[in-house]
Amino acid sequence: MDITTLIVAMSIPSGITGFCFWLLERRMEKREKEREKKEAVREKQEFLIVKSIGAAISLGEATAEAVARIPDSHCNGDMHKALEYARNVKHEQKDFLTQQGIEAIY
Repeated sequence: MDITTLIVAMSIPSGITGFCFWLLERRMEKREKEREKKEAVREKQEFLIVKSIGAAISLGEATAEAVARIPDSHCNGDMHKALEYARNVKHEQKDFLTQQGIEAIY
């Protein structure tokens, strides 16, 4: 067996192995890109959920205040308690998100 035959015989398995690793690397990169895309969508969804909660609380506050101003509404203490609770939850959520933002910075 001469040197040329030996080199060719050794290069074929190396080439096949290199090609297989190249295919695996491409597949892993594709999965990573898909995962990053899904994560970005998930982050946007979380952001929109938080905004929706804030909007719902604001709407509830405005409705409760409007009803309380109607002279014939006879608002009981439950609505006032619910309004105070909604405001407390809104401030707790704002404080939590502020804390998370600060922790993400540092």
